[in-house]
Amino acid sequence: MRPLRTALAVGAVAAALLAPTAARADPGTQATGIPAVTDDRGRALTLRGWNVEDKVNRGDQALSAVTERHFRDMRARGFNFARLLVFWDDLEPRRGRYSEAYLRKIERVLDWAEKYDVHVLIDAHQDVFGPAFGHRGVPAWATRTDGLPFTPHPDDWFAEYFEPAVQRAFTHLYEDEDLRRAQAAMWRVLADRFEHHPAVLGYDLINEPMGELREGEGLPDAARRIEREQLTPMYNRLADAVRSVDRNTWIFVEPTPIVGEGVPTGLGRIEDQKVVYAPHFYNTAMEAGADYDPAAGWIETYEQAVTRYPREYKVPVVVGEWGPLNNSLPNMNRFYREAMASLGRYGSGWAGYVWCYGGGYCAVDGAGAFRTNKELTAEPYAEAVAGTVASSSYDSGAGVYRLAYESSRRGSRVTELSLPPGAWQVTARGKAVVLREGAGKAWVIAAPGARVTVTVTRETRQRVSP
Repeated sequence: MRPLRTALAVGAVAAALLAPTAARADPGTQATGIPAVTDDRGRALTLRGWNVEDKVNRGDQALSAVTERHFRDMRARGFNFARLLVFWDDLEPRRGRYSEAYLRKIERVLDWAEKYDVHVLIDAHQDVFGPAFGHRGVPAWATRTDGLPFTPHPDDWFAEYFEPAVQRAFTHLYEDEDLRRAQAAMWRVLADRFEHHPAVLGYDLINEPMGELREGEGLPDAARRIEREQLTPMYNRLADAVRSVDRNTWIFVEPTPIVGEGVPTGLGRIEDQKVVYAPHFYNTAMEAGADYDPAAGWIETYEQAVTRYPREYKVPVVVGEWGPLNNSLPNMNRFYREAMASLGRYGSGWAGYVWCYGGGYCAVDGAGAFRTNKELTAEPYAEAVAGTVASSSYDSGAGVYRLAYESSRRGSRVTELSLPPGAWQVTARGKAVVLREGAGKAWVIAAPGARVTVTVTRETRQRVSP
């Protein structure tokens, strides 16, 4: 939490600089035409962080692989966001019997996030539907296959989504009234328990939803149909369930994973005032171990496709997962630089996959050091902007971040900056002042309606000759 002396300093400067105004700012659409996720003071947020998970342990050991260190280390590198994976099969192992112990474990993780000032998205995660198929997610008691076959694919688990039994299980989840009620009840339990927790920013209603292909139907057409006819009504049902107990928390909705190939979603309107579009950003070839191919135009195609829905329905976008498995291949340095620039152009943020200590997808090694090229995800950025952003960009080669915005005419005047480890100089032009205290943070306080330009520059220490 921010030290008291900093809060007092901010208040003193603000009193001298600003005229009294109303208590809350109006959230505005940013220059991209895509709205921003906002905080309870109306400030435009940028969320940058990582997925946090424990897919291995369950029951009494559930979430034991997630520790306070995860949040301490993420915050120390400038990250302010965690997408926390929770599993319906752990929450409701028997129908109608919710695990109080599991809810307490989730709450303990949220308390760590609050301690280190990290926003949390609670993600109802599923992989290949759930434990009936050897994975996690929807409980076995809620899995109906009509006796259709399932063959495991240990070397390509994603292929299991196309097994007949798995596809039929999704159809029953979407179509069976009793399963609809059970899924809604599960979300009411979660939202009722955590609606007032300071760390909770939003709820991701289901991870990477899939569905059943019809005979002769191509995958892109099937994905758009599933999104239009099954996911859209499901999200509206679940949003109603959440709103029955929680009126204010953001609701995140995902398309099928097929959007990763640059296919626009078929999702329709979700009838809620605080919806976030939350696609994932994976490339099939790279997931299979291939290097990034800059000539293929994948990032450009993805960006063009993924921005259609938020522009049409005027909702923010936050990418819920991204990052290749083999991050040290020759072109991966370029991939990270180009991906970071793209994500920064249209989104309110992202969660990389995954913050863990080791190999594979892990962001850091066992000692906590960034693995090859993953250090490029740690940039200066504006965590919360008290106004409307005109532009925001980082030149990784020069080590210069620039933010231009028009400050709010009412409500909060405090814009918060996150700075990764290192020496950084922060300046502001316009009717604004910069406050600094300690490493990792800076605050800009601006007059109402001021046009402000903030520049953050990486300092290079000159060696002094004797």
